[in-house]
Amino acid sequence: MILQKLGRIAQLYDLYGPLLTPKQQEAVRLYYEQDLSLGEIASECKVSRQAIHDLLRRSEAALEKYEQKLGLLNKSHVLRIPSGRT
Repeated sequence: MILQKLGRIAQLYDLYGPLLTPKQQEAVRLYYEQDLSLGEIASECKVSRQAIHDLLRRSEAALEKYEQKLGLLNKSHVLRIPSGRT
């Protein structure tokens, strides 16, 4: 379940990352790509751990909202041709 969420957020970030604010982009990148803890990110950004937690939740919600409205991830799954077929 956790790996599915990580994979989904990574895919959504690849598609919609540029639509996030610079702070949101940095937090998502550090947490999901660099695998830093909330405390490490908070220390680096000079904010509280709770602030980073809230920022990540808002970022995830924004990514899901973009997917709900635009559906690019869903469309890419539909258009994908299964391996072995031409």
